[in-house]
Amino acid sequence: MSLQFPRVALVGKYQDSAPGATVESTREVVAEIAEFLQSQGCEVVLPERTARSTGLDSYPIMDVATIGAECDLAVVVGGDGTMLGIGRQLARHGTPLIGINQGRLGFITDIPLGEYREVLPPMLHGAYEEDHRSLMHGTLFREGESVFEAFAMNDVVVNRGAAASMVELRVEVDGHFVANHRADGIIVATPTGSTAYALSAGGPLLHPLVPAWTLVPIAPHTLSNRPIVLADPVEIAIEIVSGRDASASFDMQSVTSLQHGDRIVVRRSDSRVRFLHPKGWSYFDTLREKLHWNEGGV
Repeated sequence: MSLQFPRVALVGKYQDSAPGATVESTREVVAEIAEFLQSQGCEVVLPERTARSTGLDSYPIMDVATIGAECDLAVVVGGDGTMLGIGRQLARHGTPLIGINQGRLGFITDIPLGEYREVLPPMLHGAYEEDHRSLMHGTLFREGESVFEAFAMNDVVVNRGAAASMVELRVEVDGHFVANHRADGIIVATPTGSTAYALSAGGPLLHPLVPAWTLVPIAPHTLSNRPIVLADPVEIAIEIVSGRDASASFDMQSVTSLQHGDRIVVRRSDSRVRFLHPKGWSYFDTLREKLHWNEGGV
């Protein structure tokens, strides 16, 4: 089988927070993988931020838009945060992504760092499983005007600030009033994000093929305010009714100091993120491994 991805962008971690990680170790890992990709016949390019953070200057450097237009594949080395960041930016270009886990959990960067030499070659030649993930588009409206917008692959979160008091949030779905939630906040999560913050707040797991969001209250005042699963074509609006120092985040892209009357509107993006996994990959294997299901079993 011939090489399917002649030009590959290699995206490295921008910050090292893992125990024992250093800028030097990230540089070494990225340089090693770049050399390996070249040995497989690939032309390797680096995003500007990866080149700057690693100091590697022996490869062509491109901005993300040019990578989306000219590269056949992005190989992402890092944790889920690194993959979320580049995935949001490349979704509109349809560029496929392969994740090599240099982080902690690695739900969506699923190739262990020590196994890429065995796993990557067949994938580069077309032996892979393709997995499409939905993307949310969130907009903050203030007095009817859009003042901030962002994409999110995991979740959009509206929550209280540092003050030890709840916020009151009015929730509408497709223009229909749902409820005024008094809680620490509320999460709108994609299937990808259902294994993240939403899960720790008591939300359900959503299989990536399910076209749905989950709406999850954070520590609600009324215990009957339970998570709900919604079809993803709907528009969800969250309005700040009361509470101090409320904030919103779109995959960790934060907006602080929300005002009463501000509305966060979440819609499905027309773009989707393309993940490539090793042949035989299964979402259920990932859940079993990462969530430690069946510990002690066969």
